[in-house]
Amino acid sequence: MFHESTDPTLEFVYHPRTLSVLVALLAGFLYVALYVDPSNDMLNTKWGLVALCSVFVVVSVILFRDGPFVRPHPAFWRGVLALNVLYEMFLVFLLFQSKQTGRQIMTFFDPELGTLLPERSYGDDCALTAANLWNGIDIFVLAHSLGWFGKALIIRNHTMCWIMSIVFELLEYSLAHQLPNFNECWWDHWILDVFTCNWLGIYIGMKWCEYFKMKTYTWHGIRDIPSLTGKLSRAGAQFTPHSWTAYEWAPTRRFKNFAGFILFAVLIMLAELNVFYLKSLLWVPPEHPLVTARLALLFLFALPSVREYYEYYSNPRCKRMGAHGWMVIVTLLTELLIIVKFGRGEFTEPFPRLVIIFWSSVVGLIVAFSLWQSSDGQQQQQQQQHQSLHAMDRTKID
Repeated sequence: MFHESTDPTLEFVYHPRTLSVLVALLAGFLYVALYVDPSNDMLNTKWGLVALCSVFVVVSVILFRDGPFVRPHPAFWRGVLALNVLYEMFLVFLLFQSKQTGRQIMTFFDPELGTLLPERSYGDDCALTAANLWNGIDIFVLAHSLGWFGKALIIRNHTMCWIMSIVFELLEYSLAHQLPNFNECWWDHWILDVFTCNWLGIYIGMKWCEYFKMKTYTWHGIRDIPSLTGKLSRAGAQFTPHSWTAYEWAPTRRFKNFAGFILFAVLIMLAELNVFYLKSLLWVPPEHPLVTARLALLFLFALPSVREYYEYYSNPRCKRMGAHGWMVIVTLLTELLIIVKFGRGEFTEPFPRLVIIFWSSVVGLIVAFSLWQSSDGQQQQQQQQHQSLHAMDRTKID
């Protein structure tokens, strides 16, 4: 495993504060216990769950191992891992419920939920006119751009971002018969989404990546900075990366790289698709804060997990994946299991023949390339072994 060194430039930030946290936590519990109405069972249940989650996060921050990042503080990323564990535990609980019970659980977060969502389709009038283009611009245009800005910071590779952007639009075409949200006009897919919103998010995100990559990281202790402005600037820099690693995925370099690239692409697509299916099956509107919270949490989960995944992917000496990467994979697969279970009887329309042919061809090409890459790698390995033996024989003769 890899680990960035502890940052010594703000010493007081890295001193343990376990007793202070304990006192603050118990004081909060005492306030709630004394002043919250004990006759309100629903409110007591919610406060009890908040307290339970708070204790788990605090214990995790103290006991969990540090992740790959030290900014703004290693404890922050231990807390992020704790939230991922809590979310996974909630998903496991949800997996063992019925579809009706799952929808009822959503009313615990918002009593207005639990009702069937109206059908939404964006492909009713597909004439390419200025009025239709203007009507297609809504709050979700900003969400597209922000989403791809975040994914650019996570993936850190321009080519791979564009591949993922185009693949997701193809998936929307393929799944439009199941989710009305995916039923969009061609210009909505390619003009508004890919070449406007996605391009803007990817462009700005990659510019940020280039800035952090080229930036000179010369950290000075805050006590060594004479001016107040400099001290404040250094304190603000605590929320910027301690260092920056550019991701060079190079999927054609060797078979392990190609397999890891395919797995990573599948996980990215799962993270994208799961939210659409979950909100549809659990009757949560797209604009609801629960959807936004899930996306924000997954962004935080993904930042350290992709760093750990890339280390495992690119470093032959790294023999196992970190805790963040492992938890995100389990989380996405658990969401998929919930979708499979709750989706029984929901999506009865069969896949179009053209969709089956297209994705069968894609899978066939991937399998063929994998076999070729695997055989080519074995031949190179055998040649290297043969050259090594030949060199040893020449050494013995000499």
